[in-house]
Amino acid sequence: MRRTTRLLTSTALAVAVAGGTAVPANGARGVGTDLEIRPVGVVPGDPVTVHTAACGTDGTAAGDAGAVGAGRFTLVPGGQRGGASGTFRVPPSAQPGTYEIVAQCARGGPRLTGDLEVALASARRPVAPRGSVKTGVGGALGPDPVQTAAGVAALAVAAAGGTWLLHRRARGDGI
Repeated sequence: MRRTTRLLTSTALAVAVAGGTAVPANGARGVGTDLEIRPVGVVPGDPVTVHTAACGTDGTAAGDAGAVGAGRFTLVPGGQRGGASGTFRVPPSAQPGTYEIVAQCARGGPRLTGDLEVALASARRPVAPRGSVKTGVGGALGPDPVQTAAGVAALAVAAAGGTWLLHRRARGDGI
């Protein structure tokens, strides 16, 4: 029992030590050291806003959205939240996936990263179905009225022939 207690206590202590917060080289404790990307999930053609407080209240940064095909942009100080902000537009040719957006603070500041998720345009904007469904069954108002008329005629001939055969059998004439 004592051995199990000691093992659990040492395991809990090791997890607590390993789970501690690492301090980055610039002294910040994880607050404002990454890019805030809004919205995180976009479709091609949408605008994206990037914000960070890691460059200071008057700092600027050079942003790079080349991974998604948007190229470079600038983060400038100002705005309601402080820090630096910038925008870019996801190109219409962007493919679905997760892309890393990068910014480098001016004057040797930290390199910042954030993830942007691009989805298909139809994922956000539902599209109503159009046209007929190719099930092989057909319909009364199918795409070709000639085929519909031929189908109705074939059914009529089959019904008439079946009726005639049943009538002969009932009279005892046989087939």
